[in-house]
Amino acid sequence: MTQNRAGEPQARLTVLAGAGPLPGDIIAACEKTGREVFVIALKGITSPEFLGATPHEWVHLGAIDRTIALLHECRTEEVVFAGPVKRPSLTSLRLDGRALKLMANWRKNNHAGGDDKLLSMIIGELESEGFRVVGIDSILPDILAPMGTFGALSPNDEARADIDVGCRAARTLGSLDIGQAVVVQQGMVLGVEAIEGTDALLARCRDLRREGPGGVLVKLKKPGQEARIDLPTIGATTVRGAHAAGLVGIAIEAGGALVIDMPGLITAADDAGLFIIGVSPGDP
Repeated sequence: MTQNRAGEPQARLTVLAGAGPLPGDIIAACEKTGREVFVIALKGITSPEFLGATPHEWVHLGAIDRTIALLHECRTEEVVFAGPVKRPSLTSLRLDGRALKLMANWRKNNHAGGDDKLLSMIIGELESEGFRVVGIDSILPDILAPMGTFGALSPNDEARADIDVGCRAARTLGSLDIGQAVVVQQGMVLGVEAIEGTDALLARCRDLRREGPGGVLVKLKKPGQEARIDLPTIGATTVRGAHAAGLVGIAIEAGGALVIDMPGLITAADDAGLFIIGVSPGDP
């Protein structure tokens, strides 16, 4: 157990780092408070520029035995998952013995093949070894989406109607453990997110847009989702993709979605003429 600069105890933290800037944001937050941090970086996935001089080791995505050994070696007490990891094909993974057993149990008990159950099983493996898995919001408390509009623009009545349809569609999609995002225009679902991710969904919807008022992107966490990992996330890249797809705004779940660089996100949205709003799925 280490202490921060105020003398308060802080558990040793290991970041299981996916893609994008979030691992770097966690590292910066730990450096600011004096918290001891170690990073397990995924080969071919983690962006090395965000690691800096932070102690770290590289592992293959399927190396669960090696990952757990590293957690023990660095005397980790808490673990946080940060950054997206696109699911590769099983043939491209270098699965070790523990990973093979985990995948076999997942396939046996989850015919739909959804990510959320697999991620929950991974958390269970870590907790069985005595590690505490924490949510990213415990380290970056301002990262969760707030309720209401973020920038200068608000949805009109047509957009709110599309948000309502999008929330109902996203809840249904999530209940099947398939995806977290949908695009809706004029009450029509133009596209749903599956394994391809939100950026690819938006790119696909460029050619599906109808004449008339633009549509919306809606992102919600899955019903019953493990909240410590893989929450829906948006950033300036999402705004650019939504703008390129001809959308008028983005709705995300307040308290259930992550916002990367809120000031930059608001600037990007205002410049693009898009609204961004945090909603409750039951009351969009």
